[in-house]
Amino acid sequence: MTAPALAMPDRADPPPPTATTATAAAALAPADDDADDDAALLDAFSRAVTGVVDAVGPAVVSLEVRAPGRRFLKRQGAGSGVVVTPDGYLLTNSHVVNGAGDAAELRVRTTAGEVVPGHLVGDDPATDLAVVKIDRGAVPAAAGAPAYAALSGARLRPGQLVVAIGNPLGFDSTVTTGVVSALGRTLRGRGGRLIDGVVQHTAPLNPGNSGGPLLDGRGRVVGINTAIIAMSQGLGFAVGADTAAWVLSQILATGRVRRAWLGLGGARRPVDRKLARSHGVADTAVEVMSVEPKSPAARAGLVDGDLVVGYAGAPVTSVDDLHRRLRDAEPGVAVALDVLRRGARIAVTIVPELMP
Repeated sequence: MTAPALAMPDRADPPPPTATTATAAAALAPADDDADDDAALLDAFSRAVTGVVDAVGPAVVSLEVRAPGRRFLKRQGAGSGVVVTPDGYLLTNSHVVNGAGDAAELRVRTTAGEVVPGHLVGDDPATDLAVVKIDRGAVPAAAGAPAYAALSGARLRPGQLVVAIGNPLGFDSTVTTGVVSALGRTLRGRGGRLIDGVVQHTAPLNPGNSGGPLLDGRGRVVGINTAIIAMSQGLGFAVGADTAAWVLSQILATGRVRRAWLGLGGARRPVDRKLARSHGVADTAVEVMSVEPKSPAARAGLVDGDLVVGYAGAPVTSVDDLHRRLRDAEPGVAVALDVLRRGARIAVTIVPELMP
């Protein structure tokens, strides 16, 4: 018996092209030559970062301090800096140029590889900032951009894109990115003063980034990178642009940062609850621990054991509070201190002086 043959379906001819299939084919077709252009391939994030680097990169420099050794100059400090004025003034960290005295040599290297001498105009260890002057023609301008980066007074927001440029571990013009993690942080500077208005961000930093700029998406300086926390990830800190602008203006005007001084040593201590309630003050104050001879505090009659609870009408609950009040105080102008002495509240007139 013969097995029946299996019927096979006829092979269908391909359907004629339609508008839909023609569109799909066009989408899969090779792109025009214009697509080879790098600008066309960049996404919005990349365009923002490369735009910042193109505009501000030439204004970022590396600094090196060399001090005299037995036979040759010995490297003493290194870091980054950023030119912030058209006439060649740059900002960096105080700890980067520490030791750049008369006998030391301060070298500034531009992105073009040119090494020029730098002159330390002034530094402020309390905010870890310093101002250095270089020849205005040493930094080449990018195409269509100035040869400096402007300090920004724009308000930052957590989550905002930031770009750090610097010279970590000797690798010039290194670019890292991140976001603003938090605003209004404080760091303890040299001498024990708090640095207010610090920007916390996630742009990776390494030794050598110190003094380099933290930039927003428009290429404006929103901070000067100053510190990282060892053995941590994503924790970078920059002195805010407002503080940097204030320090810059002070140093350019007088060669130093002018701060008022009282001439007393103090420590935070609790105030007895009943005493605080009866005088309407906070439960902590600054106890006077020492008074320097011939100081404003000595002339005002302050003595050990006094509790300072107010300055010019503003409450004082800690030494940091007192430092903040003195930052805005005008030397030579009398102010009132609120003091608790032997259970009584008294007003003491004091005339702050310029810090020696």
